[in-house]
Amino acid sequence: MNNHPIVLVHGIMLKDFWRFKAFGKIEKQLNKAGYRAFTADHDGLGTTENNAVQIKAFIERKLEETHSEKVHIIAHSKGGLDALYMIDRLGMADKVSSITFICTPHKGSMIASKLYDLPKIIRTPMAWWCNLVYRIFGDKHPDALKVCEALRRNPHFIVSIENEETQNVFMQSFSSTLKHSKDDFVMGIPLFFSRRLEKCDSDGMVSLDSSQFGEYRGDCLDESISHSEIVDFLARKKKSERVVQFYLKLAEELALR
Repeated sequence: MNNHPIVLVHGIMLKDFWRFKAFGKIEKQLNKAGYRAFTADHDGLGTTENNAVQIKAFIERKLEETHSEKVHIIAHSKGGLDALYMIDRLGMADKVSSITFICTPHKGSMIASKLYDLPKIIRTPMAWWCNLVYRIFGDKHPDALKVCEALRRNPHFIVSIENEETQNVFMQSFSSTLKHSKDDFVMGIPLFFSRRLEKCDSDGMVSLDSSQFGEYRGDCLDESISHSEIVDFLARKKKSERVVQFYLKLAEELALR
């Protein structure tokens, strides 16, 4: 059994700030179970290119601190795109044993497409205010408009593999499905639009089709789970417990690979 550190890479907008944790109780429970888990400290509204540089620096620090050669990455949402870019374009393939994508929009999101298509007079001030808020939250280079532009729906993968060395990194992906709007008050509204735009199952933000990359493992849990609940954000107690158990089982699988 290997015990490579686990680096949790958060997605867009969610990040550690004060007592708020991007992965809820997941990091704490992984460490309690004996794994060495850390949540990366990259920007919540940073571009993929900038976030990749920040994640690389974070992983290099943790490798030095833990005297390890490689890490396992578990990445949620856009964090998967940031981490994949880091592995492939920033020469980190030899430092990553595996990457697990959780609801990552590999082919983009129709929600992002529609937001970017809003009239400039609306989207520009919206982006300005978002950037201001995330600077207060600690972002170094927030750029909501560029992030939204990059996440527009694309029939091909947004971040594709260019380097042969990247093929040595084990890659797997999971999706989640929000079955009814009433199951998550926060994600219920985007689910309404996602169903009409994507024409397939969705977690409220990312479609099943867009979530698939590498070895696709299906839904994380066989129940209604939203894009935010799958990282233990505002999940009810029993659902939160099942989400944490999914990550504990995933960590065990990675350690045994």
